[in-house]
Amino acid sequence: MGLFDSLLGRRQIKGPAPDRLFALSTAYVHLSAGHQIETRGAAAIVFQPLGTSDFDQIASEVEELVRSTGEETGTSLEKHEDAYGYRWMIVRDDDLEDQVVNVNAVADALGVGGYGDRILAAVFGFRDTRGQDMYLIYNYKRGSWYPFVPAGGDKQRSNERELQLKAIIGQELPVEPELERWFPLWGIPI
Repeated sequence: MGLFDSLLGRRQIKGPAPDRLFALSTAYVHLSAGHQIETRGAAAIVFQPLGTSDFDQIASEVEELVRSTGEETGTSLEKHEDAYGYRWMIVRDDDLEDQVVNVNAVADALGVGGYGDRILAAVFGFRDTRGQDMYLIYNYKRGSWYPFVPAGGDKQRSNERELQLKAIIGQELPVEPELERWFPLWGIPI
């Protein structure tokens, strides 16, 4: 960051980095053992598809890759289009590390193909001992994580539980420091 950026109040935004995504594997040990928060066996990568043959080919190839490796690991893959035009590639596997690896494979393929800017987020589903669903969301544009806990009702969220999760994962994962950037993703299909 240069002098003029500092004077004008501009900040450099961290970009995506695979180690930030893979950090979830070690954070999960802390979530599970220390707080009885378990994976729901599903994760997704969310991106805005582009109607070009090149994009479609990359998406098809990565789907085929995940499906073929999933035969060995027990991973399944589904696609979902949401009301906003985003595509969700949903990875179902009881092993969180397999979820992370497959989500990263999709992100990597899109990035190498020149479509990394089309990726919105990676979403990992969890549940606590009370049966409350919660999500950890990796924002690719910001290169940071944040919790999202729907509270039932009409688009309500549990800010208190989200802040508790932030305290739990804050030492393990790079958490988005600006709370107003903790965007809710309603209707998560995992």
